[in-house]
Amino acid sequence: MKQKIRTIGLALTVIVVLAGLQRLLVPKYMGQVIEGAFIGEYYKETTSHDLLILGDCEVYENISPVTLWEEYGITSYIRGSANQLPAQSYYLLEDTLRYETPKAVLFHVAAMKMEGQDREAYNRMTMEGMKWSSSKWNAICETKMDGEYMLEYMFPLLRYHSRWQELEADDFTYYWKRDLVSHNGYYMRCDVKPAEGFPAARRQANYRFPDSSWEYLNRMEKLCREKGITLILMKSPSQYPAWPEEYEVQIEEYAKDHGLLYINCLEDQETIGLDFSQDTYNGGLHLNLYGAEKLALYLGERFQKEIGLPDRRGDEGLQKVWKQKCEFYYEQQEKQEEELRTCGFLKQFQ
Repeated sequence: MKQKIRTIGLALTVIVVLAGLQRLLVPKYMGQVIEGAFIGEYYKETTSHDLLILGDCEVYENISPVTLWEEYGITSYIRGSANQLPAQSYYLLEDTLRYETPKAVLFHVAAMKMEGQDREAYNRMTMEGMKWSSSKWNAICETKMDGEYMLEYMFPLLRYHSRWQELEADDFTYYWKRDLVSHNGYYMRCDVKPAEGFPAARRQANYRFPDSSWEYLNRMEKLCREKGITLILMKSPSQYPAWPEEYEVQIEEYAKDHGLLYINCLEDQETIGLDFSQDTYNGGLHLNLYGAEKLALYLGERFQKEIGLPDRRGDEGLQKVWKQKCEFYYEQQEKQEEELRTCGFLKQFQ
């Protein structure tokens, strides 16, 4: 009996030590690269959302949920991640439906051109933040790259065991608790870098989207239809990478065939009021805060007129929650702008 107790005690000690090491060595995404924290932050939400936004950096950097709330009373959340594949968007939708059923889902169609992931780091930033469920399991199975293994997602210590030399102060500071770094999934950037020239788009032999992309778009459309959710397709106004006419035709035909609203913001830049000498922080690839607020103003009006998303500002409970979100949003904006002013990098806006 004593031997059994010692064995159990030793086993528990080993488990605790390994769990502690894993918690230390897994990236915290609290420094310069914070995008890896976005997916997991969703689980901290205490209220539901009428609009779920899925896609890559062209949504989580380009749409302000706070503006959607303040101007239209639309409750929204962006479950976006770097280089998010259509399969990952589908499984994030599945995962979200475990917690709530939004009235509308917006899917960013730029990922349709991708057949598979090109960097392990992007997969990690998407799937490590998901809570374990069949959706996470299937997302990993369907999108992991060669050289990635399910066991390393189940036990991240196996993947990060050699990260000792890369440890930073943040790994200790955020050992137990991590700060909130997004605004309902939105990545705020207040700096300005005007758009300049882009390399000419290379001619492709085949512009047809991969079969896997169509498969998961079809599954997304079917799941939304079954749940009574309005699916919206969108192409952001980002200036690069190029969005050829051949891509546009495929999405337009799909939207028409399935009765979906498709919004190509590239065609509506003047209506949106975007100025790519001021409204981008990285030369036209993504919008900064000022551009993201303009795009949210444009989209919110269309969402209410064309699909009837409700104005929730009369709900006292939501008012309290969103008041805190707005305060955090403007605190972070003021902090960023002050830092940029100090460095002489912030342009003044009327």
